[in-house]
Amino acid sequence: MKIVAATNNKHKLVELKTILSQLGIEVLSAADVGGIPDVVEDKDTFEGNACKKAMESAAHLGMPVLSDDSGLCVEALDGRPGVFSARYGGPGLDDQGRCKKLMTELKDCDNRRAYFACVIALADHNGQLIGSSMGKCLGHISDEMKGEEGFGYDPLFIPTDYKKSFAELGEEIKNSLSHRKNALEKAISDGLFNKLKSSSPT
Repeated sequence: MKIVAATNNKHKLVELKTILSQLGIEVLSAADVGGIPDVVEDKDTFEGNACKKAMESAAHLGMPVLSDDSGLCVEALDGRPGVFSARYGGPGLDDQGRCKKLMTELKDCDNRRAYFACVIALADHNGQLIGSSMGKCLGHISDEMKGEEGFGYDPLFIPTDYKKSFAELGEEIKNSLSHRKNALEKAISDGLFNKLKSSSPT
């Protein structure tokens, strides 16, 4: 089965392809289908953004689409940066700048608990929503950036039961723990991919 990933993030694409290839699902990139529409992520929940992207992209392409919205939620910051994780601190910051801003906000804070959340949404070739599923990865925020792999907040995030950050652990271990992997497994157990197959034209 082929499905388009509604993302221009090459790191997410690699992760999705790696995980779903084991299920016999071929993930197509935006470039593979001539581009995807620029969907405005204006919802206030991960689920809202993921579902909107999936439906609008699928309706535009006439193909099944998998979309995700994900972010880092920090307990001491009342869940921030949350849905604004990729835009945290404004458009002038890169990943390193956002990590530094987060460290500044948590300076002298004892509560470092946090989790990565991801919602996976599937829409069929008509743009109809098949459903969505959420996954989380629990951990805490380090007081310094560690590691060279990964992206986003990976150098700061240390998953529960580990002493190294996502950026130190490497892709294979991260993929086995990640919120995106957990969301995909939840989508599978919820039967979303089976529902998508049954909705595909024969």
